Amino acid sequence: MSFRLPAPSRFRPRQTPDQTILTQHSALLETISRRKLLRGTLSLGALSLLTGCDISNDSAVQSVLKTVSDFNDGVQAALFDPTKLAPTFSPSQVVKPPRFNAYYEIEDVKPVDLNGWSLELAGLVTDKRPWTLERINAFPQQEVIIRHICVEGWDYIGQWSGPNLRQFLTSVGADLTAKYVAFHGADDYMESIDMASALHPQTILATHYAGEPITDPFGAPLRLRTAVKLGFKNPKWVRAIEVTNTYTQGFWEKQGFNWFAGL
Repeated sequence: MSFRLPAPSRFRPRQTPDQTILTQHSALLETISRRKLLRGTLSLGALSLLTGCDISNDSAVQSVLKTVSDFNDGVQAALFDPTKLAPTFSPSQVVKPPRFNAYYEIEDVKPVDLNGWSLELAGLVTDKRPWTLERINAFPQQEVIIRHICVEGWDYIGQWSGPNLRQFLTSVGADLTAKYVAFHGADDYMESIDMASALHPQTILATHYAGEPITDPFGAPLRLRTAVKLGFKNPKWVRAIEVTNTYTQGFWEKQGFNWFAGL
């Protein structure tokens, strides 16, 4: 996704030492705020009262903010309802083409060579044989018209179709009791989601948009599309899927953002 740090108006010059530390950890603060935890009350003074940490100690502040962020993830996971459907929309509301988002500009997209392309499977999967695009397209297709919500604050309605992920994982003998499903992109972008979200009825492996094959800037030939996660949890140009009980930080988690990232 194309992400920018919070607008400069939030953290202006002439900062106090406390404000400087807030700026240094703005990524964690932003994700905590976006999930409405401690909204309007979060300050280093409040954190020091709650935790007793020394706010002049950078590692202590990072530890506290990370603890709050992890707690937020746990609450979201506990509240997640795997049977609740996200709102759907009509074809007339679909934005064409979809909006581009990545951690780099559209000019830097490197199209995937479809000659000889295949989807690799790894981890807790019985049948690890690669899947050609032809075979994926022959799998039963599901269409979802759902809202894409970016952590930056923008959104659009998109019309996606492709194999239902739960049906796909079942067909290859994946361990559906595993904790995570990780997606590795051709651009080395990696993200993982919890198994409950992977098995959600509106989570698909998208190959088409508005009835046409997905084009290069938008994740061709395969991308994850789930109605229950923020946009950055929907990796594009997927080349491999791994079912695992081992947690590995994704691209944006390494920058300090929440892992669960549910809607």
